[in-house]
Amino acid sequence: MSRPVTLFTGQWADLPIETICQKAKEFGYDGLELCCWGDHMEVDKADQAYCDERKALLEKYDLKLFAISTHLDGQCVCDPIDQRHKSIASPHVWGDGDQEGVRQRAAEEMIKTAKVAKMLGLDVVNGFTGSPIWHLLYSFPAVPQEMIEKGYEEFASRWIPILDEYQKLGVKFALEAHPTEIAFDIHTAHLALKALDNHPAFGFNFDPSHFGYQHVDYVRFIYEFSDRIFHVHMKDAYWSDVPMGVGVFGGHMEFGDNRRYWNFRSLGRGKVNFENIIRALNDIGYNGPLSVEWEDSGMNREAGAAEACAFVKKVDFAPSDVAFDDAMQKDK
Repeated sequence: MSRPVTLFTGQWADLPIETICQKAKEFGYDGLELCCWGDHMEVDKADQAYCDERKALLEKYDLKLFAISTHLDGQCVCDPIDQRHKSIASPHVWGDGDQEGVRQRAAEEMIKTAKVAKMLGLDVVNGFTGSPIWHLLYSFPAVPQEMIEKGYEEFASRWIPILDEYQKLGVKFALEAHPTEIAFDIHTAHLALKALDNHPAFGFNFDPSHFGYQHVDYVRFIYEFSDRIFHVHMKDAYWSDVPMGVGVFGGHMEFGDNRRYWNFRSLGRGKVNFENIIRALNDIGYNGPLSVEWEDSGMNREAGAAEACAFVKKVDFAPSDVAFDDAMQKDK
């Protein structure tokens, strides 16, 4: 078994789609995970002809498409909307900037994205959900439990109608559990599933990098949600072994600053244990793509993306189909 190694194009959306196809092929990738910003996958323009053209373009470069990702507009479904969201929302989702209007249009965009996935022949859409309660993370002033419960209720009320449409289409939504989302560790992932009454169209895009610097057991996450791992991001991060001037919250400091406690790094150059991740994915029977999300403020991205592709192909391996000691038993 060799899982396909793909490149998530979210960090490459400044390049035209054909350019990133060319580069991904040169880097050694088997396919792409197209983001729904830039010109990579334009949901508002996507009819069947558009989708067929996108697939043909990838085929031109001998690349396959395994998923599309809608992190930016997805963030707007549940968030308290402010001026930051104007920079990430699609113009037609932002509209006049009215908070509830943005949320409603973002929800409509999520459903449209599922329909686009269906036209592309895909069954997974990755993304963010946003969160009405992320700002309550640190409990001071003291946060009554009922405020947290209401936050999960609001999340469910906004996302269940979306997920019902996904279910009808045979498409799954994979949340990238991540700080600022309704689920950002193992406990909150369970809370999210409970709020959704374990909706069959909802699961996770596993990304270890966001767990590592939080000191969340990312391998345990795979086992606890073994039937909900719909997609996998391969992404690395480095965190310090000694106290730093800037802690886990980032200190309002830009990524890449060496005073930070943690930073994203190119695959194999951080602290994530990918050996254990591959073994866990083998244990749960995950055979989908391993999608490189490349981020490293201190490294040339083209060199890093090529290196990351080679790293993933080297670290991946198939599970054993025999017991290693079978040949030692005479009665077999």
